[in-house]
Amino acid sequence: MHKLTHYRLCPVSRSIRVMLAELEVKVEAVEETPWDLGLTFLQLNPAGELPVLEIDAGPVLCGSYAISEYIAEELKRHPVDGLSVPLFPGNREDRAEVRRLVDWFQGKLNREVTRELLHEKVYARLNPGNSGHTPDADILRAIRANLRYHMSYVGYLAHGRRWLAGEDMSFADIAASAHFSTIDYFDEIPWEEYPQTKDWYARIKSRPAFRPLLADRIPGTPPPRHYNDLDF
Repeated sequence: MHKLTHYRLCPVSRSIRVMLAELEVKVEAVEETPWDLGLTFLQLNPAGELPVLEIDAGPVLCGSYAISEYIAEELKRHPVDGLSVPLFPGNREDRAEVRRLVDWFQGKLNREVTRELLHEKVYARLNPGNSGHTPDADILRAIRANLRYHMSYVGYLAHGRRWLAGEDMSFADIAASAHFSTIDYFDEIPWEEYPQTKDWYARIKSRPAFRPLLADRIPGTPPPRHYNDLDF
């Protein structure tokens, strides 16, 4: 069986978890703490970044780009229903747009919002070397300002397209929703101000592959009531 090393609130890890669940690919999930990576993990991925997918009798794949591209090439058809794999659909131009948006969410959104939010709300608090840490108010204000830009952009995409990259669901939708699920865990998203983004997210949130994410919890920080409500 394949082995996935991840952290439950890591948005990049979450995107791979949803992707694998959509394809009904079974994995052994092993959790690693991003603020205290062990030597064994660093031997797997010297970059020290999650997730890592160890393919049974195959390669070790590090990061969402390598994992998603490998799976898309390996599984041309869904192993259960035989339909096209919903990762990078369409022609060459369509696939380029999917990849552009994946890079936007896994790169730009992660740098400007999700990664910093996790550091302030979780990683610094749980790191034994930072006992007594409280989130920096100035950093949180900057994160919230950045988030509004991204919410508006997703709303713009959702208004003009059936899915974020076009007519078909793709890995771009999975990557974006994984980040929003992490941010929403901390009740940081003003959903009512972005109805088109909310409607798009509700469609992703209601998919069976997404439900394990909504069941995740971290000690001392429960999510808001609407977090696992499929109708918000």
